[in-house]
Amino acid sequence: MASLAEIRAKLKEQESRGSDNQRSGGDNSIYPFWNLKEGNEAVVRFLPDGGPDNTFFWVERAMIKLPFAGIKGQPDSKQVQVQVPCMEMYGDSCPILNEVRGWFKDPNLEDMGRKYWKKRSYIFQGFVVEDGLKEENKPANPIRRFIIGPQVFQLIRSALLDPEMDNLPTDAIHGVDFKLIKTSKGGYADYSTSKWSRRERPLSDVETAALEQHGLYNLKDFLPKKPGEVELKVIKEMFEASVDGEPFDMDRWGQYFKPAGMSQATGDPVAKTTKAAASSEEDYDDEPAPAPKAAPAPAAKAESTPGSRAEDILAMIRNRQK
Repeated sequence: MASLAEIRAKLKEQESRGSDNQRSGGDNSIYPFWNLKEGNEAVVRFLPDGGPDNTFFWVERAMIKLPFAGIKGQPDSKQVQVQVPCMEMYGDSCPILNEVRGWFKDPNLEDMGRKYWKKRSYIFQGFVVEDGLKEENKPANPIRRFIIGPQVFQLIRSALLDPEMDNLPTDAIHGVDFKLIKTSKGGYADYSTSKWSRRERPLSDVETAALEQHGLYNLKDFLPKKPGEVELKVIKEMFEASVDGEPFDMDRWGQYFKPAGMSQATGDPVAKTTKAAASSEEDYDDEPAPAPKAAPAPAAKAESTPGSRAEDILAMIRNRQK
C-alpha cells in the first residue's frame, strides 16, 4: 500500500503533466449515494486498492457517449446513447478526442465538441459507515464500490495534498471517514459540501473481520476492457455515424457495443450495474472540455430553414476531416 507521501508526489506529478481474477460483488455492490434525498448524507470509509501496482486507492475511468437517432429498423425508437471507452484511459491516443480537439478551434463547432468530450469518473471501494439511504437489501459483502464524479473527487484530492492531513485516510488505525453530503444548486444535485471527518477512527472489529473474509477488490477489474483493433474500428464507425445523425445499427455493431439499458457482452462492465450512476452522478459533473474560443460577431444572414444548422455543422466537420 502506498504511503500518503507517495500519493501526494504522484498527484503533483499528474498535476504537472496535466497542465497541458475479476470478482463481481453483485448488482448492489455499488452504493448509489446519488439517490440520497436533498440535505441528507452518507458516511463512507475508503479502503486501499487490492491491485499491487496502483499508487492510489482509486482508479480513473474515462468514457465517451455517442448519441444516435434511434435504432435502425425501428421507426418509432427514440434517441439512444452508447458509451465507449476513451483510449486515453489506457495511456493511448484516442481517435475520437484527436478529432474533437480540432473542433474547439472553430467557435461554430464547440457545442458539438462538448457533446463528444470524455466523461471522467473514479472508482473507489470501502465501507458504508452511516447509510443515509436506509438500504433494505444490502449485499453479503459489506465492501462496496463507489462511483465518484469530478466534483467530489476534487475535494478528496485537495485534502490529500493538504499538509495538515498527517495520515493516509485509508489507514486501518489512523484513517478518517468521508461524508457524502447531497444538496442542490441550479436545479442539479450538488456535493460540494462533502468533506472528510475531522476525527481519526480505527476500523471496527466487524470491518476488520469483513476485510479478512472478503479481501480487497482489484479496482482495475472494474474498468472497461481495452478495445482491440476490431473494437477501435467499430468505435470509429459509430462515432462517424453518430455525428452524421444516423441511427444505431444493431446488426453491424451490436455484438461489440449496445445502447444504454441493453445487455452487452463487451464494452464497459460497470455500465450494466451503474445505469443510475451514469444518469444521476456523472451527467452534471462531467470532465471539463477545452476552454471555448471567443466567437466573432455573427454576420447578418437570411433566416435558416429547419435542420440547416445541423447540416452546416456536419459540412464543416467533413471539410475539416478532408
